Amino acid sequence: MALLCRTARRCSIIAFETPLTALENPPAKNIPPATPGAGNPAQPAPQPVLPPAPKSRVRSRHWGVVLSFLLLVALPTGISAWYLWSQATDQYVSYSGFSVHTEETNSSIDLLGGITGLSGSSSSDTDILYKFIQSQGLVASIDAQLDLRALWAKADPDVDPVFAYHGPGTIEDMLDYWIRMVKVYNDSGTGLIDLEVRAFSAQDAKTIADLLYLESSAMINQLSAIAREDAIRYAREELTETVERLKLARAALTKFRNRTQIVDPAADLEGQVGLLSSLQIQLAETLIELDILSQTTGEGDPRITRAERKVAVIEARIKVERKKMGFGANAEEDDVFATLVGEYESLYVDQEFAEQSYIAALANYDMAQADARRQSRYLAAHITPTLAEQSEQPQRWTVLLLVGLILFLIWSVLVLLAYSLKDRR
Repeated sequence: MALLCRTARRCSIIAFETPLTALENPPAKNIPPATPGAGNPAQPAPQPVLPPAPKSRVRSRHWGVVLSFLLLVALPTGISAWYLWSQATDQYVSYSGFSVHTEETNSSIDLLGGITGLSGSSSSDTDILYKFIQSQGLVASIDAQLDLRALWAKADPDVDPVFAYHGPGTIEDMLDYWIRMVKVYNDSGTGLIDLEVRAFSAQDAKTIADLLYLESSAMINQLSAIAREDAIRYAREELTETVERLKLARAALTKFRNRTQIVDPAADLEGQVGLLSSLQIQLAETLIELDILSQTTGEGDPRITRAERKVAVIEARIKVERKKMGFGANAEEDDVFATLVGEYESLYVDQEFAEQSYIAALANYDMAQADARRQSRYLAAHITPTLAEQSEQPQRWTVLLLVGLILFLIWSVLVLLAYSLKDRR
């Protein structure tokens, strides 16, 4: 006989045997139960034994799980397999790859400090090219040359509504389908761009890839042309300014010569100085002659009178000539040679500076044009567009496994959610 005893510390099953004397002398039936006391501790009431669990059997909810699996996983997966192998149109892939090369040159313009060199960032160019390949302008340009709608119409949308193009559609529809058919992979670390161009025939895929490369190359050449134009713009503007400055300087010098009737004031001043020196020599000789006559002849000698008149005339001429040269307090500042020479020298210096600036700007512009003729950016293909021999898309087994996996995950989540709601009730 086994009794279940419960204590404050633990629960255990205690087994014991009934004494033989107790079996031989059973207790009286009407003896009242012992009351708890000092010598008779209280015994807990025996607990009922639970019946064993019944055998498991299939219930309606189990059939519901199986049915939901068939409807949500097996049936859609089977329909997908049927569609992929019987309805989906084969697609051919043309692979190509290229990168943007930038020519780093130390331009001769840099030596003059006029213009920065022709350089660019390859990673920046590839990022621009990556966006260009997925742009609406490129799709419109290729459609105008190849008629993409006609190429994509080789897959009947009534038979293959998933992978075929639903024409005619707008340019936005074409762009969305273009992104599906042309996969661009850009490695910003190496600056390489790889393309996968899909079409419903191998030749169409290669044709689109070839034209895509040509359009990308034209776009890079356009960027290079813009960079070259930016490089020579400053030189052209500087040359234009120096030409205008030289014209103004020459016009001012010509106006001065017409106004003063003097071609070279410096040469005229040199002749004026020579004339003044000659007059001073004649004055000295005449004074010496007058002194000699004063000592050898009388006061009434006509030669003395003639010598004195000659001295007066020479002194007057010297005074006039000195006044022309700007000597003396009564000299006219607008007419004296000093003022004219100063004005002429100022105009001449302006003209010389304008001529030197023009020569430097012209040389700078010529060197800028020479550097601009060199193509600083160009597109280099490391994989030319390939011609496929068999279709690669759609990848039927991969698509089927993905569809089955996604449906199974959705079904599992729904089943777990249903059981959790049932347990809450």
